[in-house]
Amino acid sequence: MSFYPANINERFHAPGNVGTAANANAVGTSATFVCGAALRFTLRIDRETKIILEAKFKTNGCGYLIAAADVLAEKVVGVKLTELHHLDQKILEREIEGELGEFPEARKHCRELAFETLQIAFADFRHAQIEEWTGEKALICTCFGISEETIENLVENNLLETVEEVTAACSAGGGCGSCQPLIQEIIDTTAHEI
Repeated sequence: MSFYPANINERFHAPGNVGTAANANAVGTSATFVCGAALRFTLRIDRETKIILEAKFKTNGCGYLIAAADVLAEKVVGVKLTELHHLDQKILEREIEGELGEFPEARKHCRELAFETLQIAFADFRHAQIEEWTGEKALICTCFGISEETIENLVENNLLETVEEVTAACSAGGGCGSCQPLIQEIIDTTAHEI
């Protein structure tokens, strides 16, 4: 007889994504005070295509945390940052529970810790993008390294009117989404100048 439900037990005994990503360029570490578990995600993201090439995790947590982290790592590998839909927590929670079943109330913090730690890893990648920026103009989209000048030129030359059109043209705004208000401001300002 198993301590965990079958889907959790299977991942607990044979997780496919434990370890450290080779040449990782994004690292996220977090912990929960609920049970004292810690989790670390390491990711290798292609700097040009922004595709997640590898995702690995390490934890001292329970089977629920191991299973949730394993599913998340599996789900993001091979995905372009723009396809993560700004890391919508509800979508990823449904992905996890679709694979593993609904988490009991006392274990929901495990699912939340996995999600939070993955977000921290992506924030680490964005921070590195900012640190490496050497352009003359302001860096607007840190996820994709898109400058203010690039967005201005695209809006002006292609008569772009929405953030979605800018995202389709250059990916800006398609990662974490935090730059979307700045992109809208550039659109509004550029439209008045045309």
